[in-house]
Amino acid sequence: MQPPPYIALLGYGEAGSAFGRDLLALGARVRVHDPRVRPRDAVEVAADEADAVRGVDLVLSVNSASAALGALEAGAPGAREGAVWADMNTASPQAKTVLGETAARAGLSFADVAIMAPVPGRGLGVPMLVSGPAAERFAALLRPLGTPVTLQPGGAGAAARRKLLRSVFFKGMAAAVVEALDAARAAGCEEWLRENIAAELAGAGAGTVDRLVTGTRRHA
Repeated sequence: MQPPPYIALLGYGEAGSAFGRDLLALGARVRVHDPRVRPRDAVEVAADEADAVRGVDLVLSVNSASAALGALEAGAPGAREGAVWADMNTASPQAKTVLGETAARAGLSFADVAIMAPVPGRGLGVPMLVSGPAAERFAALLRPLGTPVTLQPGGAGAAARRKLLRSVFFKGMAAAVVEALDAARAAGCEEWLRENIAAELAGAGAGTVDRLVTGTRRHA
């Protein structure tokens, strides 16, 4: 069996720490940099981004969309040529494209990674969608660790685009459910509506989508 990869985590918040604990449990060597957090786990704590990524096989950038480019620019000088830089932050496709171009200029292989479910409770078992030049290498490194990775054809930004489109539905649905239940509560029938919504969601399928699209356009 191949030994676990040597991994850097930039960001050790909710997602980063969950990944770190799982990686340690699998015997991986993990280096961490997060200026806002002092890790209590048995990870190697780095002084800065360049120190964190020095010599690693894979960089997991899980800080924030606003910090991602700065972390890449600060870390790139310390990374070995050909290392995989995986940006896992939720960002626009355009932002991911810029990150990919910046990584390429620094001699790094870039992977645009979209985390497709909440990380707490799943850790490395969270589904991921990945695109970009290093997508296959990213999958080859993390699949043996139990991560369900789906390859998305296309360059940097392709995975981010799919995630954002999916979020339009889920966040819109969540907002509609919350608003409807608030109104039902005011009308004294919240439990009745809750049961109706649950039944509709439980029975949903491809036909439900077709009916919603056709019916809404016809009767709107």
